[in-house]
Amino acid sequence: LQILSKGELQVSDKERHTQLEQMFRDIATIVADKCVNPETKRPYTVILIERAMKDIHYSVKPNKSTKQQALEVIRQLKETMQIERAHMRLRFILPAKEGKKLKEKLKPLIKVIESEDFQEELEIVCLIDPGCFREIDELIRSETKGKGSLEVLSLKDVEEGDEKLE
Repeated sequence: LQILSKGELQVSDKERHTQLEQMFRDIATIVADKCVNPETKRPYTVILIERAMKDIHYSVKPNKSTKQQALEVIRQLKETMQIERAHMRLRFILPAKEGKKLKEKLKPLIKVIESEDFQEELEIVCLIDPGCFREIDELIRSETKGKGSLEVLSLKDVEEGDEKLE
């Protein structure tokens, strides 16, 4: 009983190596999922991200979650290659009264405003950096006291399909 409660499990070298390799692959997959080339707005392949991670000599930390490490990898890859988190497309509908004032507060957090419609209510469709989502959500909730709505149209804005070469 004492061994079971206080003992440690011996993990072989091969098991540990396989586990780290799996985490490395998972991190690369998350990065490839969340990022695009800012010029073409096209996603990177997992193999390309893995190669870039090897180039910057990234070492996996087994006690940290893969998502945390993926965000860390994105920050490090920005220094060596053109990579950016894919923008989120949102629509918010704000009451006319708070609309103008709130729009000024939201402006620094918005990357691109795609459409804006102001009749009874202010309706904005825009692209944002995923890191700002929580901040925008809290701002709309607190300023409109629950009257404004926020809707996620797409989690990542990427170009799909074939590219035409000239």
